[in-house]
Amino acid sequence: MKELYMLLDKLFFLLYTVLFAFIYLLALPFLYFFSKQKSKYTVSIPARFFLKNNKALKKNGIWFHVCSFGEARAIYPLLDALPNEMLRLTTTTQTGYEAIALKQKEQSRYLPFEPLLFRWLEPQKVLLVMEAEFWYLLFALAKNRGAKTILINARMSDRSFPKYKRIAWFYKIIFRHIDEVYAQSTVDKERLVLLGAKNIKVIGNIKLADIPKSTKELTKPKNLLLCAASTHAGEEALILDAFMKLKEDEPLARLIVVPRHPERFEEVAKMVEKFAIKEHYTWHKYSKSEALNSDIVLVDVLGELVNIYAISDIVILGGAFAKVGGHNAAEAAQFGCKIISGEHYFNQRDIFSMIEGISIVTESTLVKRLQQYAELIPTKIIQRTDISPILESIKKEL
Repeated sequence: MKELYMLLDKLFFLLYTVLFAFIYLLALPFLYFFSKQKSKYTVSIPARFFLKNNKALKKNGIWFHVCSFGEARAIYPLLDALPNEMLRLTTTTQTGYEAIALKQKEQSRYLPFEPLLFRWLEPQKVLLVMEAEFWYLLFALAKNRGAKTILINARMSDRSFPKYKRIAWFYKIIFRHIDEVYAQSTVDKERLVLLGAKNIKVIGNIKLADIPKSTKELTKPKNLLLCAASTHAGEEALILDAFMKLKEDEPLARLIVVPRHPERFEEVAKMVEKFAIKEHYTWHKYSKSEALNSDIVLVDVLGELVNIYAISDIVILGGAFAKVGGHNAAEAAQFGCKIISGEHYFNQRDIFSMIEGISIVTESTLVKRLQQYAELIPTKIIQRTDISPILESIKKEL
């Protein structure tokens, strides 16, 4: 049976490689076109798909791969506990790269597209991949070249699990190349087992291991202060409408809008300006003034959200009115903010379960809940995460 599995693995490895090499060749003209169209792709696409300014990582290190800014920020406690000269860091997004480069500029890279890993990937001692970055060749090549392979903060949401389950055979092949899994919850563990994962430990969500602290003290207005945090397309309009209704009862209330993605700053600025003119509100961009003295302030810079949480009375958390999966509520809960979230928080289920007091609403009930803000209760984090099992596993390989 073992010999059969090995034969099937080799056959799948060959077929997968040929297929994705073919897809890569077909996509090259489109990739080149997109790299010239949007500023966020001008570095990442050439680096990932053409290896421009993207040399291989040094050998024999501790390699972490993450996707987004939030995932990159979540691994900071692990990075801080390990020798800096051993760190090797990769990501697939611009914001992710900016976050990992703060920790190890020399050994931070964009992860190349899978077929390019054959010539790019150097042997490492450990590979740790965050959450749901299931790149088959990444795991297979890293393991074949000597790395212990680990999936950390593993999750399987209610929304995504049925899709994964339909092609469980594929994930069973991937998991044969993953040595250890550290899951967010027992539900995640049960689902991952069905997909072929082994050596699973439940340690909670590592985003609660070391919550980002404020980096400076902002002056809080005496007015009721709302923060629309990490918003996505469609959510700003919903929140602006709710804010307008709140202003009928609380005319001095102020709103800070923090879009999730920097490429949307100008789009949201135009929306806020149009809304402010219509409703006779004042507004300004945070990049122009950090004074929170307008009815609406648009935060069009990165790295300020936690500082704003520290002075906010109410946080309307984005990503859960749009069907994105929600965002980390712990960053606001550490300050005891009253938090309102939409119902689509499926990617944050574990974190939400560790926080007391989050108010879950639908789009249609947001206005009413906000008008009844006095009935909301301050949130409180009731459980933390222990990352020591991950660190112990890494240190065994050093």
